Amino acid sequence: MEMKKEIHLTGRDLTGMVQLRPQDVGVYAIVPGPRDRMEAVAKKLQNAVRNFSFMEYAMDTGEYAGTKVTTINGGRFSADTAITTEVICNALIKKAVRIGTCGALDENMKIGDLVVVDGVIRGDGVTPYYVAPDFKTIPDKDLTDTLATVAKGLGATIYRGTVWTTDALLRETRDIVEAKRKEGAIAVDMVSSAFLTIAQQYQVKAAAILAVSDNLITGEMGFVNPVYYMAETRLVEIALALVKKLEGK
Repeated sequence: MEMKKEIHLTGRDLTGMVQLRPQDVGVYAIVPGPRDRMEAVAKKLQNAVRNFSFMEYAMDTGEYAGTKVTTINGGRFSADTAITTEVICNALIKKAVRIGTCGALDENMKIGDLVVVDGVIRGDGVTPYYVAPDFKTIPDKDLTDTLATVAKGLGATIYRGTVWTTDALLRETRDIVEAKRKEGAIAVDMVSSAFLTIAQQYQVKAAAILAVSDNLITGEMGFVNPVYYMAETRLVEIALALVKKLEGK
């Protein structure tokens, strides 16, 4: 016999399974990768409650400056991110901001600098199941512009441009990296493609801002550099300041 359903498990199915309703979440979602960073966001929210805990994912919703805000650990990799982004979109969250990390593809970028994503080169294994090869993954322009303005206003050093997303962390070879640079990439990550593509498919306004953790051109590694961890903390501050800015507070 043939498969009964067109899709075995949809984002709507999954959202229903974890009993998440639109009234349970905020208009805004702040989406870091790891759970500890999600919990750092949750600590800034008033009256935060756990919406669900599913496998390694968790979601909290509370208030920030009088505005209902949700945060979820979106995952470090494209496959994880696809699942959590489906949950966000099917819960009818209106605006989502990814706060993550990236490797710089510009020798002038320093550890702890921030990259605001204006476009994506898709090199992940998830989005080919969602869109055609010539689909242009683009974040919401107004949300992205406001995010950049807020980051600058808080004194951050930011770059704007195209980010290449890859699933092959240990195969960022010179030939591949230089080819992606020629295509216009200024940084590389493992998440932005899935997050922004799926949000775009659902017409959810989404943007992404990333802290530079290492530099593929100079070879510098910043994973134990305090400046990098300070930048991660700054991302939380920027995302919350963005909510206030959008709400006119």
